[in-house]
Amino acid sequence: MILDPSLRTVVLGRGGVIGSVGGGKANSRRACFLPYLSGPSSLADYHPRSQEARRSGAPMSTVERIGSLVGALLLLLTACGASGPSTAGGAAAGQQYVSGPGTVTRVSTGERGSAPGVQGRLLDGGTFDLAAHRGKVVVFNVWGSWCPPCRAEAPGLQRVWEETRAKGVQFVGINTRDTVPAARAFERRFGITYPSVVDDDGRLLLAFRGSLPPNAIPSTIILDSESRVAARVVGATTYEKLRRLVDDVLAEKA
Repeated sequence: MILDPSLRTVVLGRGGVIGSVGGGKANSRRACFLPYLSGPSSLADYHPRSQEARRSGAPMSTVERIGSLVGALLLLLTACGASGPSTAGGAAAGQQYVSGPGTVTRVSTGERGSAPGVQGRLLDGGTFDLAAHRGKVVVFNVWGSWCPPCRAEAPGLQRVWEETRAKGVQFVGINTRDTVPAARAFERRFGITYPSVVDDDGRLLLAFRGSLPPNAIPSTIILDSESRVAARVVGATTYEKLRRLVDDVLAEKA
């Protein structure tokens, strides 16, 4: 039997539960086990009423066995825990990140919506206004210094920025739920030279709620020359993946 509620997979075998794997979380897969019991291979056998029936020799009715099965399934799913963003070790409440490889979504030209009017204070003390960059391909990257996948993708982001900036591409970081000293230290460590807007309370990320989940850290959004969302990567990106997306959006201007 295979049960797949909310992208979790629960696998049952003759000994009961073999394991459970959270959907879409490559580096946080986990298995949930229940003790092996001999006899009928059903989750209902793990319910106290079922065990009591076996001890007394009295058979369970069909209704009781169905109720036991449902109750045991709910118990299993509760014990295994709900899938969702991982919490960074030592991070404050609300500092969650998307683990695993980034998921790419491309938006066809006729279905693109306008990006929110992003404005804000930059980490270096200046200001940013998306309206001033209309006509360029703009790449927003949502990141935090506390986020392990953000550290992993940083060199690739910087490399794509260096290779495409002369072609009319503007990279902008959205540093969210972070502190300025920690964020600046991150930029120094990875040699990040493109600007980042301060989003210490997460409001800028929420402005993209039509395109991104509220805890989509890291994530990358690519805007076309008309400031419309052309593509996104939810989760960490790579140099190859991002360079291909940027080149495709740039080719639309030709």
